[in-house]
Amino acid sequence: MHDVVIVGAGPVGLFLACELGLAGCSVLVLDREPEPHSPFKAMPLGMRGLSAASVEAFYRRGMLHQLLTASGVHDDPGADPDAREPAPPRGVGHFAGMVLDPAQVDVAALPYRLPGPAREGMLTHLEAVETLLSEQASRLGVEIRYGVTVSALAQNEESAVARAGEREYAARWVVGCDGGRSAVRGLAGFEFVGTEPQFTGYTMQATVADGEKLGFGINLTPTGMYLRLPHGHIAVMDFDGGAFDRSQQPTRDHLQAVLRRVSGTDVTLSDVHLASSFTDRAMQTTAYRRGRVLLAGDAAHIHSPLGGQGLNTGIGDAMNLGWKLAATVHGHAPDGLLDTYTRERHPVGAGVLDWSRAQVAVMRPDPHGQAVQGVVRDLIGTRDGTTYAFARMSGSSIRYDLGSEHPLVGRSAPDFRLENGPRLGDLMRDGRGVALDFSTDGCLRGAATGWESRMRYAAGPARNDLGSGAVLVRPDGVVAWAGESAPDREAFERAAGHWFGPPAI
Repeated sequence: MHDVVIVGAGPVGLFLACELGLAGCSVLVLDREPEPHSPFKAMPLGMRGLSAASVEAFYRRGMLHQLLTASGVHDDPGADPDAREPAPPRGVGHFAGMVLDPAQVDVAALPYRLPGPAREGMLTHLEAVETLLSEQASRLGVEIRYGVTVSALAQNEESAVARAGEREYAARWVVGCDGGRSAVRGLAGFEFVGTEPQFTGYTMQATVADGEKLGFGINLTPTGMYLRLPHGHIAVMDFDGGAFDRSQQPTRDHLQAVLRRVSGTDVTLSDVHLASSFTDRAMQTTAYRRGRVLLAGDAAHIHSPLGGQGLNTGIGDAMNLGWKLAATVHGHAPDGLLDTYTRERHPVGAGVLDWSRAQVAVMRPDPHGQAVQGVVRDLIGTRDGTTYAFARMSGSSIRYDLGSEHPLVGRSAPDFRLENGPRLGDLMRDGRGVALDFSTDGCLRGAATGWESRMRYAAGPARNDLGSGAVLVRPDGVVAWAGESAPDREAFERAAGHWFGPPAI
């Protein structure tokens, strides 16, 4: 019996598998597809944007360089490691088809950031991400099986069993990372609630006979939006109430009619090589755990791809869940630790759904939508408006309520760098938490004794400690506790016990 069976070998399932494998868990990943490669995962249709928070997750696990290389990014224009302030972002993205100006981002207003190797975001493609993660998972002893369709699920107080045909896969825990049409979600009886679609979207790789009739980039029109990129990549959003039957393959004639209507041109598609459809249906499970079954990524929440939040939210789920589930498997998790997964990540997912709904409302091709669009365009054209949007899309505005008023607690930890020493990101590669002690006498050294297997201790002055004397960082990179210039040893020990369980004897 495995410790964990993960259903779904997409980026979220594979990232979670890597987290669990890094912690020494026995992990099996099952995927219904017969093999991992698909033209929809490669460029151009597989192109995805990774937010700053997602790039940071790869950096903290020592995979950033490989990710950049696999994504065709041969230079790393991240912030200068010795810069006094973080560099401004090179790109921001868009809100409801309205492109944001990165020069308008007020870097100084973003909370608690320090320069470091992690970029503010990047473009990649699913094949690059999945190949990197599957190779890492294999190195960590994770087994991945393709062509396995889970058709039944049972659980008791001790274990859960996923059935595929006549084969049963038993584990102490099962995690559904099997996408928006999750089998695990339905079989385990999760409640899935939300709103119905306003539009049907299409993405295609096509040959355009008269390409001069279409603009490149994002084009917001009175009837919808279309996106045109190199290599024949076109996406279209048609406000038809989600009427297109997604069980059928869109034909060339249908795609051409939709593109003509949305673009307001008589453009001709001479050939369509690949095509698929999607909607802005926005749904979320009411909880992310039922007994010994958990959900992450699109299995737990679906929404439109506007703003590119789906993959990034899923990676955040995996980063948050991995260390908590591993601690539970190994028996040293404090009471209630696994329940904090839903408590912390469900509000994040709900916020992403609302961010998606807001964009759809702004894009609606009616007088009300157009009126709101004008107001929003003015707002995001300001420095404060662009900064707010960037903070939402980059993940830098996320802060978990961990019961502390200290402004660092609950946020993703800045990339602290010790004088003549390592960066925080480098200290996190083994998946343990980190206690950074900036005090001159290393006063927390003795207090950290007993948690060595779960927490790394590093001491010394920092190049910029942001006014803190010490910080305790969880394995997912979130600040769990922060002390003043003279850290309180007892407060540190309470925080360590709260998140990492009792110290080893």
